[in-house]
Amino acid sequence: MVQDFEQYSAWRQNVMAALGAYREWVNAAELSDAATDQRLLRALDRIRDDKLSVAFVAEFSRGKSELINALFFADYGQRILPSAAGRTTMCPTELMYDPAFPPCLRLLPIETRAGQMSTSDYRDDASAWTVLPLDLDAPDRMHDTFKQVSLTRHVSIDEARSYGLYDETDPDAAATLNDQGLVEISLWRHAIINFPHPLLKQGLVILDTPGLNAIGTEPELTLNLIPNAHAVLFILAAETGVTKSDIEVWRTHIGAGTGRIAVLNKIDAMWDELKSDAENDAEIARQQASVAQLLALETRQVYPVSAQKALVGKINSDMALLEKSRLAALESALFLELIPSKKDIIRNQLADELAGVVGAQQSMIGSRTRDIVEQLQELKSLRGKNQTVIAHMMRRIDVEKREFDASLMKLQGTRSVFARLSTELYTTLGMDVVQNEINTVRDAMEVTRFATGMRGPVRQFFDQARRNLDASNIKIGEISAMMETMYRKFSAEHGLSLSVPMPFSLNKYKREVDAIEEAYSRQFGTTTLIMSSRNVIMERFFDSIASRVRRSYRAANADVEAWLKVIMAPLESQIRQHKDQLKHRLASIQRIHDATDSLEQKIQSFETTQEGLEMLKSKLTQLAYGVNVAIESDLQALEEAA
Repeated sequence: MVQDFEQYSAWRQNVMAALGAYREWVNAAELSDAATDQRLLRALDRIRDDKLSVAFVAEFSRGKSELINALFFADYGQRILPSAAGRTTMCPTELMYDPAFPPCLRLLPIETRAGQMSTSDYRDDASAWTVLPLDLDAPDRMHDTFKQVSLTRHVSIDEARSYGLYDETDPDAAATLNDQGLVEISLWRHAIINFPHPLLKQGLVILDTPGLNAIGTEPELTLNLIPNAHAVLFILAAETGVTKSDIEVWRTHIGAGTGRIAVLNKIDAMWDELKSDAENDAEIARQQASVAQLLALETRQVYPVSAQKALVGKINSDMALLEKSRLAALESALFLELIPSKKDIIRNQLADELAGVVGAQQSMIGSRTRDIVEQLQELKSLRGKNQTVIAHMMRRIDVEKREFDASLMKLQGTRSVFARLSTELYTTLGMDVVQNEINTVRDAMEVTRFATGMRGPVRQFFDQARRNLDASNIKIGEISAMMETMYRKFSAEHGLSLSVPMPFSLNKYKREVDAIEEAYSRQFGTTTLIMSSRNVIMERFFDSIASRVRRSYRAANADVEAWLKVIMAPLESQIRQHKDQLKHRLASIQRIHDATDSLEQKIQSFETTQEGLEMLKSKLTQLAYGVNVAIESDLQALEEAA
């Protein structure tokens, strides 16, 4: 498993090195501009910050934390995450590594649920978290620190209700009260363990979820962390199989698909010493087939394991026990599926980004080469010509320069229209727009008498979000059409080598809004609306749905801003270049006219420049090919090279 991640990390480093060398060279060769460099930096940041997230989902006492210990922390010779009978993980816990922080446990207090911000909204607010240092040289003390994720406290019904953790309309609510009429809740809302484990340092993120009840009460899990995980391990207990609540969570929040794996844990409970190994294996196989049928999976997609025995086997170097635990099959399935699928996503993103950048730079070199060729032809045509012919050529270039300057005046008008359309674009896409829509739906939900009456305002909220994106798409189309016309005009009138601006749309974010609405429909169905109080519904809606829509709009704004910068850059860059070349052509012929420079020396100088451009083009192609080779290289090739 470590080897798989090391190979994946080597692939990323290889791509980053090739992309970094490409960026440095094009900057040194003056083939880049601010917008292009920004695109290359974003591509580098994307792969540098790449994470592979694995979520562990289960009801309590299914051995979830023990499985994480067996998979990732057996080398420490003991359990790192708390694991015992009953509930040990009371809040969602992420294990990751960020070099910006020391080894520590960061804890978000449960009181933050009383506000209207999601967990994601607090990630960059250092003051909101309680931070406990980790002593890496003392596993026992680390283990004690990690017990914080198990801590709870008892609060009044009113306080629990304010956090969205108690709903009196729930028929099972009374059973959660203790003898004093208090509700037991987690001390913390979210935990982040910053730990320099080799896998975590290479980009692995592990999500340990609390019991299935918390999946319903912490919307961040259902709308962000679990859906965006690259792999989800759904853990069941071998002796109980699939319960009714298991099926509900599987169908509502996980479901079959890429990176979704069912784990049948605690098979050691089925090791009957009065039966033969073959009989025990047959019993496990029957339970495996039953689980597969209930979850609509193939039998091979359900992995029977014993996490506890695997951990013991690894710690004690008991290879026979480790093999009997069957953990190796799960490890292999997890990483053989996780890494290639994640790599494909990164590969496609980088390939598309690089194609656009290289195309623009090839056009720039082509434009420079064409101008040099034209100047060479002009200079060679002067051989044996008298001063009158040279003067006529100077006048012709001067006229060409004045015509080009006139075109630049028209471009100023285009820039004004571009600025106006860009401003209009943000009237339907800006963050103030989405916040106004959130305030509107909040007001509409507050005046409804019953929870079921909230369905109409919410539907209008999503419809308006889509209408805003549609209107923004129309404005983007207007900007694209205007720029395409301008590109074609300059190409035709002045011979500039300009490719059509890259296409762009917000359809990706429309699909995101659709997915968020679908998640809302699953979580806030008729039964939930009838059985839950209006305050609980509102709390969960704004803590999850509205927050997710806001994040989607924020990402859309960032993409639009980057696109608006990029779309004008190639045209403006080639205009500056063409203007300089006209100026140099005029100055060159002027010098020849004044006999201050030799015609043959000038021709030789341009021929040398032309050869340099050809070498430049060849080097650019070579570097771009090198990046593509790095992107397309497979992990097997890296392993063989190592």
